[in-house]
Amino acid sequence: MKKGIIIAAILSIASASLFTACKPDPDFDAVKTEELSFKIPQGWPIPYYQFENNKVSQANFELGRKLFFDTRLSKDNTISCGSCHQAFSAFAQLDHAVSHGVQDKLGTRNSPALFNLNWHTSFFWDGGVNHIESQPINPIQNPVEMDENLGNIITKLSADNTYKQMFTSAWGNDTINSQRIFKSLAMFMGMLVSSNSKYDKYKRGEAGGNMTAEELSGYEIYKAKCSSCHTEPLFSDFSYKNNGLPPTSVNDSGRAHITRAAADMYKFKVPSLRNLAYTMPFMHDGRFDNLDRVLDHYAGGIHQSPTLEPQLQNGIQLNSQQRSDLLAFLNTLNDESFVKDSRFQQPK
Repeated sequence: MKKGIIIAAILSIASASLFTACKPDPDFDAVKTEELSFKIPQGWPIPYYQFENNKVSQANFELGRKLFFDTRLSKDNTISCGSCHQAFSAFAQLDHAVSHGVQDKLGTRNSPALFNLNWHTSFFWDGGVNHIESQPINPIQNPVEMDENLGNIITKLSADNTYKQMFTSAWGNDTINSQRIFKSLAMFMGMLVSSNSKYDKYKRGEAGGNMTAEELSGYEIYKAKCSSCHTEPLFSDFSYKNNGLPPTSVNDSGRAHITRAAADMYKFKVPSLRNLAYTMPFMHDGRFDNLDRVLDHYAGGIHQSPTLEPQLQNGIQLNSQQRSDLLAFLNTLNDESFVKDSRFQQPK
C-alpha cells in the first residue's frame, strides 16, 4: 500500500512537471508585439504628413509593402515601384542614370531616393505632386515607367485572394479601390525613416557617434558651404534651385515644367545629403557617378544662367584637405541600418 502511494506521488509530480513544461512561460506570455507607430526622431521638425485619415497599422503597412514591390502595378507586369527604388540603394536605383521602365524604356530623370518622405511638401525633381498619397499615380501612368491605368490594376488585384484578405485586414472589408491603394502605399513609404547614421548618433550623444577630427572639420565645412540648401537634420530644405549644371540635349526645364515660370527654368529639387554611399549616380539626370565629380562641378563646372542660385556664382572652392574632410563628414550621414532593415525588404 505504501509502495503504491509513493508511485502515485511520483507520477503526480511527473505529470505536473510535464504540464508546466507545456504551458507558455509567463514571462514570454506577458510580452506583446509592439504596435506599429510613426515616431519623429529626436530633434527633428514636425513632419508635413502625419497619416491624417490613414490609420497607422501593421496590416496597412504590410499591404503597402506588398503593393510597392508588386510588378502587377505595371502594364506588362514587369516593373514595380521597387524596381526603380531598391531597398539596398536607400530606395534609389543603383548605377542607373535615369529610370528604366516597361519594355526597358528610358526616362529622362534619375530615380530619387525614398526616405524621410513625410517631411516633403512636394515630390519629384520638379515638384509636380504636392501630397505623398497622390505621388504613385505619376509613375504608374507614365508611358516610359509603369504605363498602366488604375482600372486594370484594380482588376488584377481583385482577382487575387491574398489581396482580398490583406485589404480586409487593413481596411475592414475586401473592397479594392485607388484611394486605399494610394493610402497603403503612403503608409509604407511614410515609414521609410532614415535617422540612425553616425551623425544622428553623434547628435543624440549615443554609442557609435564619436566623430573623428577629420569628420568634425568636415562638419564645419558643410555648415559654411552647404547647409543653406542642404539643411539639418534632413539635409535638404526641399526647395528648388538651379545649381549650374550645363544643359544637355534633353534640355530639361525642371521646376518650370510645372510652374511655366521663366524664373523657375533649370531649377530642381534639392536632394538630401543622407545615404550618398548608396544612391549614386547623382543629380537629376544622374550625370555624376561619384562625389568627387560632384565637387569638381561645384569647384569649376558652374554654368552661368539667369536663374543660377546666386551663392553659386563663383562656385564652391575647397582645398584638398577641406575636400577630404567634407567627404569624411558626408560619410557619417550613411545609415546602414536603414538599407538593411528587414521591415523594408521585398516580402518573400
